[in-house]
Amino acid sequence: MSPEEFSDFYSASFHRIVGQLYAMTGDHAEAQDAVQEAFVRAWAHRTRLDATRGSPEAWVRTTAWNIAVSRWHRARAGRRLLGSQPPPVVAEPSPDRVALVAALRRLPAEQRRALVLYHLCDLSVAEVAAETGVPPGTVKARLARGRAALAPHLRQPAETERGGR
Repeated sequence: MSPEEFSDFYSASFHRIVGQLYAMTGDHAEAQDAVQEAFVRAWAHRTRLDATRGSPEAWVRTTAWNIAVSRWHRARAGRRLLGSQPPPVVAEPSPDRVALVAALRRLPAEQRRALVLYHLCDLSVAEVAAETGVPPGTVKARLARGRAALAPHLRQPAETERGGR
């Protein structure tokens, strides 16, 4: 199936398959997600999709059903696991934590990620480099720039008042 044929197939059958899966699962959002994932998988197999027995639509519908069932099993197992343990006690975030998160949001994503991995996840520079796929020197630069960018946003109120007098 060519990309153009696949696009036509998708356009012609997506809503119909979602409706069918919705009728099977009773959950419209889950039906949409499962059908979308099935189409992603179908795209990867599009050259063989023509040769499958039955129709490509049946293949997508069956794949979507299997995805939905698999998700349902995982969710049920997760609920059982959570149900067997007491609910976690979640404290309200401290004002310092709220301020830190707000300040981190102002940074570029690469600096924010490096700072979180290094300072909050306790990874070494080498581990941060491996996880982010950049050289250690780049990690060090991101950490230094990120700390410098955070500093003005994390000063104590007393320091800010003194500086303004």
